[in-house]
Amino acid sequence: MRKTTLFVVSGVILAALILAACGGGGASQAPAGGAKGGAGNAEAGKALFAQQIIGSNPGCITCHSLEPGKTLVGPSMAGIASRAGNTVSGQSAEQYLRQSILEPDAYVVAGFQKGLMPKPSLNDQQVNDLIAYLLTLK
Repeated sequence: MRKTTLFVVSGVILAALILAACGGGGASQAPAGGAKGGAGNAEAGKALFAQQIIGSNPGCITCHSLEPGKTLVGPSMAGIASRAGNTVSGQSAEQYLRQSILEPDAYVVAGFQKGLMPKPSLNDQQVNDLIAYLLTLK
């Protein structure tokens, strides 16, 4: 069982790295500094987060758990809304989450490897929706 899990996780990481090297789909992306496209919809963001594949990349839920202390490939998102605003001095929770999504290597949580999370192929509204959902995870 452990070898199977290791094989699956290794496969997901390898696929993510290969897909990230291919460019990620060219969708419109907001700059890290501010919101684009208006307010996000938390329900739409929740549905997006739960997708196994988004565009040509593994979906959020593939690598990020919603359970406290449970690590898949990346850090757990449990309580992210409470932590995000205190992570980088001078950044709000929304700004931190936006930059973390659009520039995955800008801030890498201690104990995790740089370069594993691919740049997403999300449009502005999807980014806003995902941030709205993540801000509900207190």
